[in-house]
Amino acid sequence: MSENETEISTLGEFGLIDKMTRDFKVKNTSTELGVGDDCAVLNYGDKKTLVTTDLLLEGIHFDLTYTPLKHLGYKAAVVNFSDVYAMNGIPKQITVSLGISKRFTVEHINELYSGIYLACKEYGVDLVGGDTSASVTGLIISVTCIGEGEEGKIVYRNGARDTDLICVSGDLGAAYMGLQLLERERVASDGQKDFQPDFAGKEYILERQLKPEARRDVIEEIRNLEIHPTAMMDVSDGLSSELLHICHDSKCGCRVYEDRIPIDYQTAIMAEELNMNLITAAMNGGEDYELLFTVPLTEHEKVEQMTTAKLIGRITKPELGHYMVSRDDNEIELKAQGWNAFTSSK
Repeated sequence: MSENETEISTLGEFGLIDKMTRDFKVKNTSTELGVGDDCAVLNYGDKKTLVTTDLLLEGIHFDLTYTPLKHLGYKAAVVNFSDVYAMNGIPKQITVSLGISKRFTVEHINELYSGIYLACKEYGVDLVGGDTSASVTGLIISVTCIGEGEEGKIVYRNGARDTDLICVSGDLGAAYMGLQLLERERVASDGQKDFQPDFAGKEYILERQLKPEARRDVIEEIRNLEIHPTAMMDVSDGLSSELLHICHDSKCGCRVYEDRIPIDYQTAIMAEELNMNLITAAMNGGEDYELLFTVPLTEHEKVEQMTTAKLIGRITKPELGHYMVSRDDNEIELKAQGWNAFTSSK
């Protein structure tokens, strides 16, 4: 590499996207929002069209040593559904494109598609197209999801305001701990015949890593309780990273409280076994696909009624910064330490 060239890893994923797309200006009146959020927003009448794409590369985003192809297909579809739900939309169609190396057979690809089919059936989504090609670098999966949103009800990242409440669904860190468990057993199996991995009592964190779910139930409860989120994202890169995205786009600060971060018992046990900091795993692990959202302070009573999400903090003025308040009332600055596809592998 010459002195005039820049390594992609120095920019990171979002930096690269921003650099590559900043000169692309919207030309069509039907394009309300292009690159920059979980979905594009297109206007074709009384419904808005939401579009999102995810690219998964073998050796970067997944390891087939311990990832069943059916689970991989399911996950590849669901993470796209999650992006649509994160904008208060409903996923309707997907396209799937594959790059396939010579070592894969028809049966292998059929197993992958069986997972995609299961996800589409579970969430009521149609597979409407795609493409396949040969690959010299292993398996490549690109999924595009098209969803719909109602006028005035789509939730962006930039709507959070001072005094808003910060909420998150489910629990955090489980998928990351599931990944650490799989990696531990993979290393232990090297060079051993008839190795039997030890997953006893760890089924929940394994499923959170291998077969995540999109939180359609959270969106349904938000609508049933007539809650009006001001900003929302799905937690794919870790809670710290997603909070900072919302604060950056909304031009605000935040405070989240350590004792309110939801963590499952299996996650805590796994962190203890691996001698890892539990709150770091919960804040920065990623791939939880929970929904992080803000709501007006006036809807506090409605939020307290939710069974799928809990209150973890509040939005502040931008000059107050972005911090987590520890159990002993110390303020720890939030940093985007989530997984970087250009420097890591999963």
